[in-house]
Amino acid sequence: MRSTKTRQKPPHPETARLKTVTTALPGADACGIDRERYRVFIEDVADGFYETNLNGDFLFFNEAFCRIFGFGCDEMRNRNYREFMDPKNAEIAFEHFNRIYRTGEGITDIIWDIIRKDGERRILKISAKLIYDGQRQKTGFRGIVRDITHERRSARSNQALFRIAKALPLFRQLDQLLDFIIKEVQDLLAVEGASVILLDEGKKEFYFPAATYDNKEAGKRMREIRFPADKGVAGHVYRTGQPMIVPDTSKSPHFFKQVDEKAAYQTRNMLDVPIGIQNRMIGVLCAVNKKEGDFDQSDVFLLSTVASTVAHPIENARINEELKRSYEEVQSLNRAKDRVINHLSHELKTPVSVLSASLGLLSKKMAQQIKDKGMERALVRAQRNLRRILEMQYQVEDILREKDYKTHAMLSTLLDVSADELEALIAEETGDIAAIKRIRDRIDELFGPKNLTPQTVHLDRFVRKQLKTLQSGFSHRKCHLKTRLSSTDPIWIPEEVLQKIIAGLLRNAVENTPDGGRIEIIVQSGKNGPELIVKDHGIGITAENQPLIFESTFTTSETVNYSSKAPYDFYAGGKGFDLLRMKIFSERYNFAIRMESSRCRFIPQDKDLCPGDINACRHCRTADDCLASGGTTMTIRFLPSGRIASPEKAAAHEIITSNGEKK
Repeated sequence: MRSTKTRQKPPHPETARLKTVTTALPGADACGIDRERYRVFIEDVADGFYETNLNGDFLFFNEAFCRIFGFGCDEMRNRNYREFMDPKNAEIAFEHFNRIYRTGEGITDIIWDIIRKDGERRILKISAKLIYDGQRQKTGFRGIVRDITHERRSARSNQALFRIAKALPLFRQLDQLLDFIIKEVQDLLAVEGASVILLDEGKKEFYFPAATYDNKEAGKRMREIRFPADKGVAGHVYRTGQPMIVPDTSKSPHFFKQVDEKAAYQTRNMLDVPIGIQNRMIGVLCAVNKKEGDFDQSDVFLLSTVASTVAHPIENARINEELKRSYEEVQSLNRAKDRVINHLSHELKTPVSVLSASLGLLSKKMAQQIKDKGMERALVRAQRNLRRILEMQYQVEDILREKDYKTHAMLSTLLDVSADELEALIAEETGDIAAIKRIRDRIDELFGPKNLTPQTVHLDRFVRKQLKTLQSGFSHRKCHLKTRLSSTDPIWIPEEVLQKIIAGLLRNAVENTPDGGRIEIIVQSGKNGPELIVKDHGIGITAENQPLIFESTFTTSETVNYSSKAPYDFYAGGKGFDLLRMKIFSERYNFAIRMESSRCRFIPQDKDLCPGDINACRHCRTADDCLASGGTTMTIRFLPSGRIASPEKAAAHEIITSNGEKK
């Protein structure tokens, strides 16, 4: 018996002398009922009937009373009512009977919360009044018991369903809607945890967009978990379209314990019901660890009713979220396009204007001297080629506005043509062979020779050597460089390419980290091969810019804030070619790029500026404030030497957004 025995309070002082009142009447049967005396009551009353002495020990009762408590008649005789209650409810019941004894007035609306023999809690409505003997002495209490558990549950359920239905139109955002639903389910079913499980159809995985648990940390971890759509109780419910009760997860063949392991939580029992619209399932509504008793069919009916009520609002909110996300992406791409066009205008139009003015001035100076037909032709050629560069710039603008293009092919062709034209122009103008070679070397330096021979490279040694060379370039900055270079398997890549990767990552990290900040360089063995990690605790990249960071000459700063400073200066600007070049290299040499970034919380927008020095920042009182406020981590994952993947199978680049989503 799972009843709670409590220390009995002493009876009212006036009841002490009546403690020896008889506990049985002549002619009573095994249930303590005088058949003749209570014949009419037994036949006509379906509710429980009882009589107790002044101490609260049951003396007389009918069979309906025994059924309510879940005990046999012999087990109920002489049992005290407080034995079926927890201490709190026993105290309340004692006060009710004491009040009846003092006032002599009966009560018809006493509510008892009892624990049956099977451990199930029941809510009873009790009436009670005093019993007097022939001398008008108080001898006990008599009353009727009615089980109102299902009435209370139905009323509470109806109120909750009405509250849910009334509140659903108020939620426009999916996460707010789901949080509201699962909190209502948690309270309604009296469970430790509730969650909505939806299907990612593309990946064939279940995920938890909303989960609330008494253990808040478990609820947070649950939201990060994904598991295969064919696993677990949710998978079975999704396939069959039928609700499922699991009274003991340790004995269920459908229970997927890996979810509990990842959430660091123990699920003892659970109830899953499908969420469907028309002939299509969209997910599962789940309740776990019922606080009292086991899940039953009334719980199935209730949770299924909630699921059918919220199915369409969930689907509508999800569609609305997708449309909103698509619209925001279009807006973001539109802004990025405008920024790229403005950036190209800055990079191409400004120098062309300077060259045009210089040629004009040179032409006037030449007119004042002896006319030289050869020089005049050279000036005409120069002006004609400047116009060609302007036309090229306009063509690039058209491509950005109208067409999708392959970055590598377009850029390579553009550079080849530009290199040949510039080489011919300088030969005609000056005949300076050294200048021609410098231009060609510069183009090769930026985008790499077409035929580079891969070789075996020890990543840790190579990085250490490059850092010694590169550190002098930012010696004027007050950034702290921290390295952890572990020995790894050798990689297979041209040294010239690896050198440009390291230089580009380090330069980007330094230029986005304020003085007093920290940059970490790590070489380690990853799951699939050696990894180079460059982590800065700088300003970070805004969420809308992260998916575009590898595209063309895109820059993260606003054009109005743009300026071309010296390399490694804070906010140095530049042409935005470093990451684009790494993307091209990754396609050619089969390595993967992963970026994770969080924008500094003190400057959340692109237009917000960092002063460039922790000591000058009004938000960061200490260096730790800056280190914890934002930053970017770039991870290059190489294949070990001897493992060469095809370009089609190599992951070119990957962006992990601030909410954990992969791009």
